[in-house]
Amino acid sequence: MDDALPSSIDVLIVGAGIAGASLAASLAPHRAVLMIEAEDTPGYHATGRSAAFWHETYGGPLVQPLSTASFSLLLAPSADFSERSFLSPRAALNLGRRNEAGTVDAFTAEFAARGLDIQRVSGSDVERIVPGIRPEWSEAAYEGACSDIDVGALHAAYLRAARRGGAQIATRASLTAARRTGQGWEVRIGTETIHAGVIVNAAGAWADAVATLCGAAPLGIQPYRRTVVQLRLGFPVPASLPLVIHVGGSFYFKGESEGRVWLSPHDETPSEPCDAAPEELDVAIAIDRMQKVVDWPIAAVERKWAGLRSFAPDRIPVFGADPHVAGFYWCAGQGGFGIQTSPAIGALLAADLGAPAPTGPIGTIDAGVFAPSRFG
Repeated sequence: MDDALPSSIDVLIVGAGIAGASLAASLAPHRAVLMIEAEDTPGYHATGRSAAFWHETYGGPLVQPLSTASFSLLLAPSADFSERSFLSPRAALNLGRRNEAGTVDAFTAEFAARGLDIQRVSGSDVERIVPGIRPEWSEAAYEGACSDIDVGALHAAYLRAARRGGAQIATRASLTAARRTGQGWEVRIGTETIHAGVIVNAAGAWADAVATLCGAAPLGIQPYRRTVVQLRLGFPVPASLPLVIHVGGSFYFKGESEGRVWLSPHDETPSEPCDAAPEELDVAIAIDRMQKVVDWPIAAVERKWAGLRSFAPDRIPVFGADPHVAGFYWCAGQGGFGIQTSPAIGALLAADLGAPAPTGPIGTIDAGVFAPSRFG
């Protein structure tokens, strides 16, 4: 820690990734906020390693309303939040083999019934959109609104907004102890002790560990390792290639620059909270799966990395008050959709903590669906 901490604070947010930062940005103008981060910089783990995109159907029908409501704020943020959009057009192709036609049909029908812009496309359309695709991959649903997210710019904008609202942000600051008092919490951060009215657990892969430290029951937040590879191809794949994602969940890839793609085997390897690193086996699996889909020679593996994505047992985000420990709130289990849902989750949880209720599409969402009390 470079600066002295305040002796007392209204809301202590543990974790300065996208979950904590989006909450702090919405809450800081209305409550005294301190956000602490154990690493040297905010967003070092999941946030800083995300190959993020806004993909409206990603995460399923319960997550989709959060993504849909967040879209306009990501596309056209207010001038005081950002001078430019965080989204770049991409489009998505939800892809299946011939024998997965029924899965693609059901997927398309479910989200079309919800009013999403999703269209079933023909095999000839698939061949046109993905040059070099193998014939058996003929079934697909097309989402034109899918976009890349500039994660670094979005996270930085949240941090700026939080500071502008009066929040303090401390790095290299670990929560080491917490005790309930009559007025809130006595917490130890490094070697300093402060008072906090409320603690918000936005610690990502470490969420259950933070809960235990605070005397709350863990919810079963499980971190999983996800691998991403950048390939240089011996084939002129356009940079604008859509996000191509298997409806069965075994891969996704998208254009990065001319003749380059980002590829993931969509792996979910259970992990302890850690500084995740890619495994060579997962890189090989990713390449093998892609080569079964497209006839693209690979010139080089240029980059590879891994990050942790953390899910609750039901794979739905968790945010709201703990039902058993007063003054303890959760903002965790956001999986691979935490960035694309961050405007909605940050605003909804901030309202629970004293900020004004959100208006527009976010205001119509039933936050009770995501409450920790659903785990009993």
